[in-house]
Amino acid sequence: MATEPQLAVTSRGDALELRPDGFWIAANVTVLEALADAAAPQVERAKSLKMDMSGLSELDTLGAWLLEKLSRQIAGHPAEIVGVSENYAGLIEEVRHVNRHNLPPPKARNPVIAKVEEVGRAAWNSREDVAVFLQMLGSLCVALLGIIRKPRSLRLTSLVYQLYRVGWQAIPIILLITFLIGAIIAQQGFFHFRKFGADSYVVDMVGILVLRELGVLIVAIMVAGRSGSAYTAELGSMKMREEIDALSTMGLDPVVVLILPRVLALVLALPILTFIGSMAALYGGGLVAWFYGGMGPSIFIARLHDAVSVTHFQVGMIKAPFMALVIGIVACSEGLRVKGSAESLGKQTTTSVVKSIFLVIVLDGLFAVFFASIGM
Repeated sequence: MATEPQLAVTSRGDALELRPDGFWIAANVTVLEALADAAAPQVERAKSLKMDMSGLSELDTLGAWLLEKLSRQIAGHPAEIVGVSENYAGLIEEVRHVNRHNLPPPKARNPVIAKVEEVGRAAWNSREDVAVFLQMLGSLCVALLGIIRKPRSLRLTSLVYQLYRVGWQAIPIILLITFLIGAIIAQQGFFHFRKFGADSYVVDMVGILVLRELGVLIVAIMVAGRSGSAYTAELGSMKMREEIDALSTMGLDPVVVLILPRVLALVLALPILTFIGSMAALYGGGLVAWFYGGMGPSIFIARLHDAVSVTHFQVGMIKAPFMALVIGIVACSEGLRVKGSAESLGKQTTTSVVKSIFLVIVLDGLFAVFFASIGM
């Protein structure tokens, strides 16, 4: 243990003299900081400062910097340092020149260029998200091939439970929202089309729009917000508690045990929910046509039969499994990226919902272009 250091403080009017003694080294850091803090108020009140270094037995960078901090608290005149040993003169001189000059202020940047750079960096960093998505897709394909080779390895209980949560429990809210969406579209259609005497075309608009686009899109967005966020939170909590690492330690594949049943449940449930939601939206539109537009149910159904073909229904149903796959992959991959804090869990859950909704809308646009190009 190094000899305990001392700091003698002598005051002569407005002048102050400091005389450090002993070993001012890192091994005595606690004592040195206490000595420096105790002397700081007197140094701040003094007009001049003299520091006698002749009593120092040993000095390192830490001790030299603490003494330098004390000397810099004198305003106006620099401190006078005497009695410095030749062994420590270079160290004292080096420390005295540290942080003496303020850094120049950063140059103002063009806000347009700064924003373009920010967008460019975000686009460049998105390659990591693409890599994570493709990696998860590949892992799911490998796990699915293993299930095809050994069907008994499928965790049927987990799959049925996830179907119950994602599908059956979601039916009430899906029915309510899609019913209201269909009713609102029909009401607005009658309100505006009536000016042109085109009430009957409201049925065409509601039928085609619901079956081709809005039915599957609204249901997918609701599933992303409801089930996708739940998947991310569940897997993220498991990651924080190291349960996923425990599965790997026991020789179990987390993709097969945790992720594949959830993604398969989404892929199976979303087309069913889309069908139910589309029927609810058409029912809502029919009720509005009856009570608001004065169009009887038989007329509405006949007009709907003429306006809507099986192709429109097929277009909406084909989109559903792909949207479910995207939602499941994004939700599970974001859950596995959670770090060891509650803040990270909340951040990844929010990111999961935002990414899922964005990709669902982009996918819907790509499908719209594709089906238009093939005449569907």
